[in-house]
Amino acid sequence: VQLVESGGGLVQPGGSLRLSCAASGFTVSSSAMFWARQAPGKGLEWVSGIYSHGDTYYADSMKERFTISRDNAKNTVFLEMNSLKPEDTAVYYCAIGRTGPRGQGTQVTGSS
Repeated sequence: VQLVESGGGLVQPGGSLRLSCAASGFTVSSSAMFWARQAPGKGLEWVSGIYSHGDTYYADSMKERFTISRDNAKNTVFLEMNSLKPEDTAVYYCAIGRTGPRGQGTQVTGSS
């Protein structure tokens, strides 16, 4: 099982980024896939999730700004992030469920 995140970077306030999580060794469409983030000095925060049946989950502060999706043919999960704020600065991780393996993360830095 492997999860590889990409797409992070430096973004100005109000900007957008699209994170990708390329999976191998299992099928994302058969699993609950989550995005979590960890800001400097803080704990892990669950951002969004997509279940095998297609239902989605968003943390309250991300509902209007973030969109999770998946491409079954590419076995990849995405997180579209809009209206980014400096407080969105964190390492973003892709995970299988809330207790399964995570990738190495991708850094998102919102400039102020």
